[in-house]
Amino acid sequence: MRENFLIQPDVVFLNHGSFGACPVPVFEVYQGWQRELESQPVEFMGRRSDKLLDEARVPLAEYLHCHPDDVVYVPNATVGMNTVARSIPLQAGDEILGTDHEYGAVDLLWNFICEKTGATYIRQPIPLPMTSAEDFVERLWSAVTPRTRVISISHLTSPTALIFPIAEIIKRAREAGIYTLIDGAHAPGQLPLNLTELDPDFYTGNCHKWMCAPKGAGFLYVRRDLHAMIDPLVVSWGYQPLTGQAVGGGLVLSSATTRLVQQNQYQATRDISAYLSVPAAIDFQNHHNWDAQRARCHEMAMATRQRIADLTGLPIVAPEARIGQMFIAPLPETIDPFVFKQRLYDEFMVEAPIVVWNNKPYIRVSFQGYNTQADADKLITALQALLSD
Repeated sequence: MRENFLIQPDVVFLNHGSFGACPVPVFEVYQGWQRELESQPVEFMGRRSDKLLDEARVPLAEYLHCHPDDVVYVPNATVGMNTVARSIPLQAGDEILGTDHEYGAVDLLWNFICEKTGATYIRQPIPLPMTSAEDFVERLWSAVTPRTRVISISHLTSPTALIFPIAEIIKRAREAGIYTLIDGAHAPGQLPLNLTELDPDFYTGNCHKWMCAPKGAGFLYVRRDLHAMIDPLVVSWGYQPLTGQAVGGGLVLSSATTRLVQQNQYQATRDISAYLSVPAAIDFQNHHNWDAQRARCHEMAMATRQRIADLTGLPIVAPEARIGQMFIAPLPETIDPFVFKQRLYDEFMVEAPIVVWNNKPYIRVSFQGYNTQADADKLITALQALLSD
């Protein structure tokens, strides 16, 4: 698979989780859309973009197993999280419940919201090693109070690479009248997703990471009965009645789209080429039997984390069922994380982040379709050398 990607051949690239990597055929489709836009910008943006985006949402919705009118393209999961967090009506005394495994930008978002509303953000500790799904659910739920209005958790965490058992949390929250906002930044493409079965209130994810779409493509899913709650982050021409009539600038908005789609899909002038390329990314993975690629990468991840544990003598942090194509492994607390990461790249050309979580250092390793056993071997060789210094 390596020849299908643009990654530098001299780099052992084990950090797909940060920004993803786009296959050459998909990138060519992306550039094709950009050229088409520039060939007649007024026609493309003013008369065609809405229909093109409507069409591009259909394969995405099929991929996510939801209705096309319940999902809209956004630049990334952070934008999706902001859109929902700024729309939920919160007031002083309300609580938002998360974990201590959430993405740093999400923590900052909820701190911002709490400063504005007087609500409180609760980061429930989930210790490592992680045990069973049942234990996770009970630990998280023990922090629910009568003031809990929102549960905001990752599907697959960024700092610790753990798959959280969100289905049971969503079910309990619905019964308790608590909104669920799922940060799925790392899930689409790495995990099979069926949003109709999961039935969260809000789910946002990235297409540019494990789905291998171009940078700047993500999505926001909203339950149909909650569409009216969502306000757009940017008020632009999409903020119009669903009349199907021409609005300012001669633009015609589709009367078939929902309020959610209309207000968030068309927000002033922006390059929508990444969104339009998502169907090509889905086709690429289907053509290359991505279920098999995911299984192969998972096997490499399991074998490699065991090799790292054998090397360091430190424990594995979670059972196999809680790991996908990405994992973390603890490193000795005596290392300098910044220096260690710099040497890993400068001396061995291994691209893998060193994560400090709860004041302890870990290496986070991602395996994608372009990775081979040779990449895993080079990582182990590098760690052996650095840890022996």
